[in-house]
Amino acid sequence: MTGFEAIGGGKAEAPAPLARFFRLISAGRAPQRADRAAAGTLPTRAFRFCEAVTSASAFGWYVFPPIGFSLYWEGGSDILWTYEGAPDWYPLETAQFPGFADQFDGSVPADIKGFSPPFLGVFTEPGLLQVWSGLVVRTAPGWHLLVRAPANLPRSQGSEVFEGIVETGRWFGPLFTNLRLTRTHAPVEINPQLPLLQVQPIHAGIFGEALNRFEVTPNLARFESSDWDAYRKTVVEPSLDRDRSRGQYAAAVRRRRKRGGEAEGTPSCPR
Repeated sequence: MTGFEAIGGGKAEAPAPLARFFRLISAGRAPQRADRAAAGTLPTRAFRFCEAVTSASAFGWYVFPPIGFSLYWEGGSDILWTYEGAPDWYPLETAQFPGFADQFDGSVPADIKGFSPPFLGVFTEPGLLQVWSGLVVRTAPGWHLLVRAPANLPRSQGSEVFEGIVETGRWFGPLFTNLRLTRTHAPVEINPQLPLLQVQPIHAGIFGEALNRFEVTPNLARFESSDWDAYRKTVVEPSLDRDRSRGQYAAAVRRRRKRGGEAEGTPSCPR
């Protein structure tokens, strides 16, 4: 069966997308749903039994760099860069994606000509730069994007991604990220086949005063009987059940997601 069944037997319209990615630069890999296996890097036991890890890995979408490029930093204020097909290294201040400015001006309304976003730009602080994904993103009203390094993928030894929250439900602009170079006197390679970013939808309602609504139970004496009942069900009973199979929590979460109920079980991951 395809489509969405409406009450009365007809087909309802598909729901509007939570996020829409606009590719200004069409080179490179398109954004894709993040992978429960963290792009194939998770250990097999973690993938099979640790639902907490696989859920976090799959939360959001991967964003890839539109081209492979390299950065070279000696520790001061100067950064050099080169890219696939370039004959040499170039000092980096502000750089357009190769050939994009002319393509942009040839495709946009007259009053937008000359306003193509830069691909790379350095900050005044040593070792910091901004990278454009080649995308503009629009999310559904009331939703923002958390921009971060890919969840549970091995980190680069040469750079770090700053995290940021963009109000993409109301702001229609280039999706940038900021990088901190952590390696000197050796090239830092940005591979276009690997995700540079993971963008994750978060609802606007959790910001501001909502985050002030939290409490801390200071010690064991302040636990209530309902807290101990929950602990007993989550920790004690599964530990005493010798017939309990590995991965019950993961299976319970998957069943809950199918039927819309609550998961039961213990979110234990393999050691």
